[in-house]
Amino acid sequence: MTDASEEAKQIEKLYEFGERLNEAKDKSQNVKDYEGIIDATKTSLKAKQLAAQLIPRFFKFFPNLSSRALNAHFDLIEEEDLAVRVQAIRGLPLFCKDTKEYISKIVDILGQLLTAEENVERDAVHKALMSVLRQDVKESLTALFKHIWNVEDPSQDDTIRDKVLCFIRDKVFPLKAELLRPQEEMERHITDLIKKSLGDVTGAEFRMFMDFLKSLSIFGERAPPECMKELIGIIEGQADLDAQFDVSDADHIDRLISCLFMALPFFVRGASGSKFLNYLNKHIIPVFDKLPEERKLDLLKALAEISPYTTPQDSRQILPSIVQLLKKYMPRRKTGEETNFTYVECFLFSFHHLAHKAPNATNSLCGYKIVTGQPSDRLGEDFSEYYKDFTERLSSVEDLTRATMKKLTQGMAEHNKAMAAAKSDEAKDSIKTQKQNTTTGLRTCNNILAMTKSLHSKTPAFIGDKSVNLSWKEAIKPPVPSSATATGVKRPATAANGSNNLATKKARGAGGMQNQLVNRALEGISYDGRGGGRGRGRGWGGRGRGRGYP
Repeated sequence: MTDASEEAKQIEKLYEFGERLNEAKDKSQNVKDYEGIIDATKTSLKAKQLAAQLIPRFFKFFPNLSSRALNAHFDLIEEEDLAVRVQAIRGLPLFCKDTKEYISKIVDILGQLLTAEENVERDAVHKALMSVLRQDVKESLTALFKHIWNVEDPSQDDTIRDKVLCFIRDKVFPLKAELLRPQEEMERHITDLIKKSLGDVTGAEFRMFMDFLKSLSIFGERAPPECMKELIGIIEGQADLDAQFDVSDADHIDRLISCLFMALPFFVRGASGSKFLNYLNKHIIPVFDKLPEERKLDLLKALAEISPYTTPQDSRQILPSIVQLLKKYMPRRKTGEETNFTYVECFLFSFHHLAHKAPNATNSLCGYKIVTGQPSDRLGEDFSEYYKDFTERLSSVEDLTRATMKKLTQGMAEHNKAMAAAKSDEAKDSIKTQKQNTTTGLRTCNNILAMTKSLHSKTPAFIGDKSVNLSWKEAIKPPVPSSATATGVKRPATAANGSNNLATKKARGAGGMQNQLVNRALEGISYDGRGGGRGRGRGWGGRGRGRGYP
């Protein structure tokens, strides 16, 4: 251990080196002084702290000593003493202030240092990284993203990778307006970096990246169609739409459904959903009954929400599969089996919007007589049995729906009585949840009746507008006057309050049915494809399934 007098001499010597260098007009001539500063990194703690300030300050004047200076400074970053490490970290941005060729190396080191456990050290790393980013954002981002997509040893580098991702999410993305300049060039650059990172991401990471990309001006509301196509292509790649589907692969099912919901806003803006729909039609719908029960409803909700934005060609291709499944869940006669009203709502909604785009395709599927003047009308063929079968199924499901509505209405009255009698907050919260789900159930039933009504005609008018609002979607309300108060107003039930997986035993009597309906309404999942993970740890069950972009 260095004694106090020796340490004082070292400090005094360092100040002399620094003063001579400050005063020198041609600092490059003071090689011995700079070498003395470098050598001080092997002395006392206080001398090391001072050296950590002086080495980067005069670094640019001694290119022949650059390697030696950097190595000495990096040694200080690995010192046991926290104060030395922090001082060395704070000096890192100075190395590349006037010598841009070191930016990549410095960012690489700072990325590794994000794993620091001490708050003051980690804070110094964050500030140093932001300083370097402001010096040269393009080079800095490129070096930072290498920690995400260039992991050679996952067992060692996953922690660094995760810390870098957190830094990008928390520090870089919120400052995009300040950092990404010039805007179009830098937005394109960071988009390319993100695309290159997508070959090895979890579901949560992918959602984070997509949310950021959507916020960029190059993908904004005025973005050209090719930009929408690019984003859809990214989502398609992550959904593995080129892979053979294995119904036992839960990870792929989760990935596919989540990607469907992520793609929906772009379908609304006019992007093509053909690849998704073709994949669903070819691989998913034929094995729908084999899908995990908790994922069926997710898939049907996604399909229903996408259906208004399909093309006539895609609608015509997928309609036969939808009609086949719709008939399965709308039995012709009472069978004693459960009817899942939310499934029926999803299928009917999809059917209406698809048929609105390709109306005469329903002639050979449901026995309708819709005339478009095209050979596909097939008016010379007799499909009357199909019409009879389909309308009988409609009548059957309508009877069941009305009976269910009656029970739900009675249940709502009982909920109101129970609420009035409830004493504890816990009991009140429980009743509120039941009321919300009963309300959603009534919306489901009302939607079914609204959609079946016109389908009894031989030339039905298919719904192609927004007159039916899906039961799990929050109704669009008119603006509230500024003088009004929102106190006590509750949000209507949504998918997050329960799946509204209403199912009734048709063979059972009224006894106990009301409670069963409420219980069934509470069952299921609270996932609508937009939220967070499903408690599976790493989102989609681990990285490595998506498609990266070289």
